[in-house]
Amino acid sequence: MTNQKPPIRPRLFSEAGAKRLILNLTIILLSLLILWLLSQVNWLFTPIRQFLSIVGGPLVLAGVFYYLMNPLVDRLESSRYRVHRAWTTIGLFILLLALIVWGALSLIPVIQRQLNDLLINWPRYWQNVVNSTTSWWQDPSFKWLRGILNQYDDQLKKSFSGLIKSTATSTVGGLGGVFSRVSTILIALVTFPFILWYMLLDGHQLPKAIAKFLPNRLQPSFLAVLKEINDQVANYIRGQLTVAFFVALMFYVGYLIIGLKFALTLGIVAGILNLIPYLGSFLAMIPSVVVGAFVSPWMLVQVLIVFAIEQTIEGRLISPLVLGQSLKIHPVTIIIVLLASGKIFGVLGVIFGVPGYAVLKVIIAHLYQYWRAQAQWFKDDQGMFTQASKQTTDNSTGIK
Repeated sequence: MTNQKPPIRPRLFSEAGAKRLILNLTIILLSLLILWLLSQVNWLFTPIRQFLSIVGGPLVLAGVFYYLMNPLVDRLESSRYRVHRAWTTIGLFILLLALIVWGALSLIPVIQRQLNDLLINWPRYWQNVVNSTTSWWQDPSFKWLRGILNQYDDQLKKSFSGLIKSTATSTVGGLGGVFSRVSTILIALVTFPFILWYMLLDGHQLPKAIAKFLPNRLQPSFLAVLKEINDQVANYIRGQLTVAFFVALMFYVGYLIIGLKFALTLGIVAGILNLIPYLGSFLAMIPSVVVGAFVSPWMLVQVLIVFAIEQTIEGRLISPLVLGQSLKIHPVTIIIVLLASGKIFGVLGVIFGVPGYAVLKVIIAHLYQYWRAQAQWFKDDQGMFTQASKQTTDNSTGIK
């Protein structure tokens, strides 16, 4: 009688795969433990936060202007004229100074006058909108809705009173920090031109200088990651500022055509708020709608028409041409990032949340690709991918 060997049951993991899985889980647990320990010694990061609060402003300003000016500096340097980066930088600084002087002499007085008039007349405008809304709200058709909302009237009053008390307390307590914020802004405005100067002169050499601290085998992939991050941030900053400029221009021209007061101020506000993706234009419409509703119902209709035309031109023409799919981020993802970053970091989170997410996306994608290349689980997929790519190459070259 022959001895039959028991059938070998397929194992989910090989011995090497199980060891690698245990190692990865251990690394994850140790990383979480380190993060927890760091959260318990939060006081250690206070000097770092103070340092970033002082240096962060000049670095951000210099970075924005660097991404705006650097393409011209690179183009002139690589052209047949071989213009040195220093001469191009000096010319750009002179042009920037001329624009600042022109704006201070021509635009700022107009904006200041319109802004003062808007702030003086704003209570009257808002009261007129409130009265119109109240008369519309008293319509018998909304009696059932008024009954529901009246049930929560006391709770709302208590909530608002508590909010006012806390706001007043925080305002009184924060008056001491006004001088420190003003000094921080002045320091940023004074120091960022010097940082920008050296960034335009030597910024293109920074990635290679950082890569020298890494082993030679890691330098190409590190430089590739930095280049992709740089392209993502550069496309976002240039694209958003370009779109914001055209949005401000379109609103200004549209408000001038319909004869809306404060056209220049409202157009600039719309351009600045448009830096917030998807939500900025709608926020910018609030003061325009209030002013239009105060003037007349027909002016309100004209304001809405201008808004509809601007959104159509921006969405169908300007944004696709300027931004395109540079970030490759779904609109729903952008909205979620804006809500989360705004809740956690406030206004700065709303402004820098999307580029920060783009940077993290690039880093995580490259880390995942590295892990996928090292993991044993995807060996068959890599072999199939290599075979499919080889077959595609053979077909394209005519090899059979």
